[in-house]
Amino acid sequence: MKKFTIRQFAEACNGKFVGDEKYLDYPITSVERDSRQVKEGSMFLAIKGARVDGHDFIEKCFERGAICALCERPPQNPSKPYILVESTLEAVKSAAEAYRGLFDIPVIGVSGSVGKTSTKEMIASVLSQKFNVHKTSGNLNNELGVPLTLFGLEQEHQAAVIEMGISDFGEMRRISKMVKPTICVITVIGCCHLENLGDLKGVLKAKTEMFENITQGGKVILNGDDKMLRTVTDVKGVTPIFYGLGKENEYTAKDIENRTDRGITCKICFNGKALPVTIPAIGNYMVSNALAAAAIGNVLGLSDSQIISGVESYKTVGSRANVIKTGGITVIDDCYNANPNSVKAALDTLANFGGRRVAVLGDMKELGKDELRLHREIGAYACEKADFIIAVGPLAVKIKEGAGDKCVYFESLDKALAELSSLINTGDTVLVKASHSMEFNKITELLKSTDKI
Repeated sequence: MKKFTIRQFAEACNGKFVGDEKYLDYPITSVERDSRQVKEGSMFLAIKGARVDGHDFIEKCFERGAICALCERPPQNPSKPYILVESTLEAVKSAAEAYRGLFDIPVIGVSGSVGKTSTKEMIASVLSQKFNVHKTSGNLNNELGVPLTLFGLEQEHQAAVIEMGISDFGEMRRISKMVKPTICVITVIGCCHLENLGDLKGVLKAKTEMFENITQGGKVILNGDDKMLRTVTDVKGVTPIFYGLGKENEYTAKDIENRTDRGITCKICFNGKALPVTIPAIGNYMVSNALAAAAIGNVLGLSDSQIISGVESYKTVGSRANVIKTGGITVIDDCYNANPNSVKAALDTLANFGGRRVAVLGDMKELGKDELRLHREIGAYACEKADFIIAVGPLAVKIKEGAGDKCVYFESLDKALAELSSLINTGDTVLVKASHSMEFNKITELLKSTDKI
């Protein structure tokens, strides 16, 4: 961390410092919510969760080297100082906002209903050709994860790419207040968290709360293929920059060829130039992600060769369109999460592969009052793209309805796991896609160990 003392932390969050005042000017080396990650000089965040209360681990964290604790109630017989606050979560957000203020660097805020993480990774890959880049890791994109991400900024970082995820109104306003993006990126306005946001207009309203906290003179970069985002014409006097496959966008692409697991070739076009690239990914949507990264790279002064190198250096993260070859089958592991937009994009990717194309699809969560209709529509869409469909979960019965005779249905994951091997043939390409809570990673693990070689 850049120098940030216990005194600065306490002042930023308006907390009550308790302990030996000699500690006040000690610098904090890291901010940790997990007691197992505490190191010498850490600030430990005592947060009460559904199953574990961080307050119970304060003394253990002091023994491991933590220099101070942020807490909502005084620890018993503490060996080191603590900062007492009404809410640990609210306090760490205030402190993170103050810490962000120590950095005068490009900070790219990335949000959207689909593709936040892959776009964030593509942007970071491009910018790393010129800058020392800090980026969101894992799923640290919410009101607790973003402060932890910001505290990961080091003195040597020259740019940051921060992913921002939300599920309700007001969250983006609070998150972007900490991030203070110099460049705002929104990928897609899609059907997610509709139980809170209502409809696409609500999703647009919630996502664009980000604009309220953009820095003076900041840039706005939006997917111009998205009809909802196209309605954004002005942000604090700034005209958005649009990217996408449509020729009306400032950053677009031509000569797109999807070679499945050998990558996607295309030419990225802007300012009268056409940059040839090979994107090391399988989904056509990655072309749009590359266009977003190219736009940001160009805005921040990267050369054409740096943009090309950055796009071609992209690496897939986790269970997001990750291709696994078992010897007998090909598995598209895309089970990190799912909503109608991302499932359709995954099915489009599956359709590019040869052999029998199998889609293993599960429940999509948090879709609100239209959840049954949206699952039925996915079933019908899957019927067009896949040769065989396996639907799993209570809501997925509607996928079966939409897909008809091409589909077999299992009401539970356990029942699907028991029968899955008998339904897969040598030479198949199998897409695995569902909301994270469906635990479809168990399906991926089973497929990886298949003996159909």
